[in-house]
Amino acid sequence: MSYQPGIVISGVENGHRVDSRILEERVQQAVNAGHRTIEVQAYGQHGIGGRLWKAGKEPVNICITGTSGQRVGSMGSPNTSIDVMGPVSDDAGWLNAGAHIVVHGNAANGVGNAMAQGRIYAAGNIGARGMTMTKHNPDFDPPQLWVLGGAGDSFAEFMAGGIAVVCGHQAQNPENILGHRPCVGMVGGRIFFRGAHKGYSENNARLLDPDDDDWQWLTSNMRDFLDAVNRLKLLSRLISDRSEWRLLVARDPREKVVRSSRPMSEFLREVWDKELGKGGLVGDISTTDRSPIPVIATGGLRRYIPVWENHRYQPPCQYNCPTGMPAQRRWELIRGGKISEAVDLALEYTPFPATVCGYLCPNLCMENCTRAKEGLGSLDIGLLGRTSLKAGIPGKSPPTGKKIAIIGGGPAGLSAAWQLWLRGHQPVVYEMNEQLGGKITDVIPASRIPGKVAEDELNRLRKRIEHVHLKHPVGRAEFSALREEYDFLVIATGARKPRMIPVPGSERAIAALDFLRLSKMNLAEAGKRVVVIGAGNVGCDAAAEAARLGATDITLIDIQEPASFGTERRNAEAAGARFLWPRFCRAITCEGVELEGGEILPADTVIVSTGDRPDLSFLPEDIETERGFIVVSEQFQTGDPHVFAIGDTVRPGLLTEAVGAGREAAATIDSLLTGEKKSFRKLPQIDPARVKLEYYDPRVAVFDDISKCAEQCASCGVCRDCGLCEAICPENAISRRQLEGEDYEYISEPERCIGCGFCDGACPCGIWRLVENEPFE
Repeated sequence: MSYQPGIVISGVENGHRVDSRILEERVQQAVNAGHRTIEVQAYGQHGIGGRLWKAGKEPVNICITGTSGQRVGSMGSPNTSIDVMGPVSDDAGWLNAGAHIVVHGNAANGVGNAMAQGRIYAAGNIGARGMTMTKHNPDFDPPQLWVLGGAGDSFAEFMAGGIAVVCGHQAQNPENILGHRPCVGMVGGRIFFRGAHKGYSENNARLLDPDDDDWQWLTSNMRDFLDAVNRLKLLSRLISDRSEWRLLVARDPREKVVRSSRPMSEFLREVWDKELGKGGLVGDISTTDRSPIPVIATGGLRRYIPVWENHRYQPPCQYNCPTGMPAQRRWELIRGGKISEAVDLALEYTPFPATVCGYLCPNLCMENCTRAKEGLGSLDIGLLGRTSLKAGIPGKSPPTGKKIAIIGGGPAGLSAAWQLWLRGHQPVVYEMNEQLGGKITDVIPASRIPGKVAEDELNRLRKRIEHVHLKHPVGRAEFSALREEYDFLVIATGARKPRMIPVPGSERAIAALDFLRLSKMNLAEAGKRVVVIGAGNVGCDAAAEAARLGATDITLIDIQEPASFGTERRNAEAAGARFLWPRFCRAITCEGVELEGGEILPADTVIVSTGDRPDLSFLPEDIETERGFIVVSEQFQTGDPHVFAIGDTVRPGLLTEAVGAGREAAATIDSLLTGEKKSFRKLPQIDPARVKLEYYDPRVAVFDDISKCAEQCASCGVCRDCGLCEAICPENAISRRQLEGEDYEYISEPERCIGCGFCDGACPCGIWRLVENEPFE
């Protein structure tokens, strides 16, 4: 290759060899200065051409003349190409992460050791342990090693991915071009070779003839290799006869060769006693006991045993979702190509998968995603939520004739109605407003969600929930009548009464919910200066709406660090709002908000967002309340077993918490109506430390489609059927058993298992757990 270097860096200075570290610094400085074609006149320095990622995606060309040292191109970047104008020392391309390395001569030991990406071309032979411990991330092209001659001993040892091509041209040992003991421990990858060999590890690899696709790949890439090493004239000789080429591939764990073992008694008699006993190698000069050391214990004698704990724990995403939405199961369905099933599954858990999951929920699932905890970025469940607008209706149970009255048509009440309808019961909704939806339609700013989304999902509900009474407030007398008329009654009236702070001038302020309600009807005014008392999520919504209405000076104050988070907080900050705490309001005056200490925060409008209370004036005295909220059991049952209360009537919370409460209350009612005893026990959350995120590329941090999300899901606590445990078990004790349909399980054979814990340590999803073996009685 002809180079016209932008800069020449010499390995000799003032007659002395430059240290490898200094030479590397000078190469890095040249790259930082913008040089992209560099000649290095080497004098045995190590690591030349590695780690040049600071150039970004700009290609960097390195030409090495002279004598290069070890680890040429080690940890090389995808932007780097290296031409070595002669032979190289050990470990060329060690941990290569994408560099293209061309060696115009022989290469010593360890070529491509543990490389994961990139290509290495060698114009001669290579030494021992070439292509060892390589790997392949399926998100990138596999690493490649091309050798014009032959390979040294222990070639492809513990190879776990990538492609090697050994052409056998003028090999150092024409009778054995793969060297001694190739493919030992090989678990992945492919090796094309041409020429004679003297065996390989048949327990780890199998020999094939290249098929049409293999041959097409080999011949189409051979030209690039030969051109790079200036041997293009050999092309016809190397690919003229397909029968000269063979292919070695790693065996699947299920097809590992199991060799018959010699009985221990025969070994003791024929080998042990003969060599170490009397008349043997040392038996005549020493009487020390040389009894064989017992083998590692198996079966009941093991100290530890592996347990396959598939589906025994909930992933953090599902565990922390108030609706119980199985996000992980939905990603699993998408990985299996069942996108429609993944989308439709949402309606089994909520009637608002697009409205809430797609737009309004702060996404506790994403916040608790194992990936997010380790800084890899959480999967975007919002993408899947928004896709759920067109979800198919789940199968409905046959009608039961049971009627349940639901007082309140907000998120909690409609969630309960939806779940009861799915179970075949007849929900009857009483709503005091002229439309369903509660906070979704009344107060949540239009900027947070496209209006048609909520409208479409409410229409889907109205088509199924036939009995809805709008503009129908329920008083105490009617409540008692409904309790007698219906099988069960659910209170879901929400919290509509604002808590106004008891300070002078509070009548000058407007409650946040009232402000948001007027704003949604385009009847609100804010002025230029707005102070919001209470910096929670509702206060942030009010601040963002004030900005939309023209306010330019917005301040939120709180007596403690604001509890706001998620989209609401981000929207307020984007609007330029200031957050001040701790601040205590002394009075609200015509000038604005007077703080303790006398400071005045000027305001045209003061909005109070310090919480809301439910209006429970319709409740009879036998329904217990505490501090203005209804007292319920864990299943949202009041003191009257036929009356349930959910949502903000019980405690203030998120929309998803209201939806989840409706789902759980409906499930309890269904259990009482049908007489079927159902367990509401929630599986414990898996310890995130059990999940191995090392299998995922940290650079994949943007999830712009559901398929990418599905692939990157860590599948915490749920087996992905990767077979890694089976492949890594040193005793071949683990095997996969097919059950009915698509179900399967992995089992560990006690009489083979030694309790080493490799399965536990390697499982990406945290399925295997090593536990102490119970001693014999």
